[in-house]
Amino acid sequence: MTSSDLSNVMPLPGSIEAVSTHQIFISDLVLDMSIGIYDHEKANAQRVRFNIEITARDSQAPLQDDYQNVLCYEAIVNSIKSLVADEHINLVETLAERVADICLSSNQAVKASVKVEKLDAIKEAGSVGVQIVRTKG
Repeated sequence: MTSSDLSNVMPLPGSIEAVSTHQIFISDLVLDMSIGIYDHEKANAQRVRFNIEITARDSQAPLQDDYQNVLCYEAIVNSIKSLVADEHINLVETLAERVADICLSSNQAVKASVKVEKLDAIKEAGSVGVQIVRTKG
């Protein structure tokens, strides 16, 4: 087949161009925050652990060893810190959704897996919580 023969080739309907990606992770981020539905939870901060994995599109431009050309995990952590400092949140599910929104707010991010664990909620358990996965449409 010659290259001129390939000019007539059309992609299949619904096909997607391949996109190269990389994973960004934040492991074992532990923050004190006001979370829970009970009065004692509203009165006292609790330790909450976050484990986050973000799938990001690779940059089409050269990275030039400059952090401004990548999705910055420090900016994500700072946004999470602000979130948990600003208000009481009743449900770990709500917290996980808000953290996923933070993670997906970058144009580069395409998928976020967020695990939120309350470390002291149940005496007999090491942790309790929720894990969600969200993707951009």
